[in-house]
Amino acid sequence: MTSAASMTAAKKRTEPKEKRRVQLIRATIRSIAKNGLSDTTISTVAREAGLSQGIINLHFQSKDRLLLDTLSFVVDEYKTHWEKALDRAGDSSAERLRALVEVDFHPSLCDRNKLAVWFAFWSETKSRPTYRKLCAERDRAYDQVIRALFSDLKREGSYPVDADTAARGLTAMTEGLWLDMLLSPKNMSRQQALDISMAYLRSVFPGHFGDPALEELAS
Repeated sequence: MTSAASMTAAKKRTEPKEKRRVQLIRATIRSIAKNGLSDTTISTVAREAGLSQGIINLHFQSKDRLLLDTLSFVVDEYKTHWEKALDRAGDSSAERLRALVEVDFHPSLCDRNKLAVWFAFWSETKSRPTYRKLCAERDRAYDQVIRALFSDLKREGSYPVDADTAARGLTAMTEGLWLDMLLSPKNMSRQQALDISMAYLRSVFPGHFGDPALEELAS
């Protein structure tokens, strides 16, 4: 078999395996949202996926590995989305910050199942070092970008704010809005959450986020 043919054959073998893993991880996300982290088992995931428990054991070997890979999946998904958002955003700090805020309330990331997963894993970080490490890595990379953008905007507009404190305020607000959406979905929509976040940015940086042209970008 030629090298090219070998690579094609290997790809065909790998693709279904990876698709199956993603299918099982998505079933795990649904199970966690329904049952909580502690009551999610190989059995509940198998029911969600419509597959046998043996298939799950084949791909993940254990519940711990399945849960860890599920957390890694949502962490990587979130990171990929905000990095792509920055790549697509304009050069201005305001446009880049707006792009990041919009990612936080994007339908593919900000649905109730994934919000439930984030809060479930966050609640276990104190006792689970592996969870804590993954969540910390997610927060560290994102927070560095947010703080840098807040610092840039403060400097550009000579705003009388502490950039680091204001950036922390946005992060805390986002997580609070996520919790509102999880617990009271009828009272807090993604659009409402985005509007609240943008109102916060206008209050901190009125010269940058009060511009009607920028407002049009969010519509």
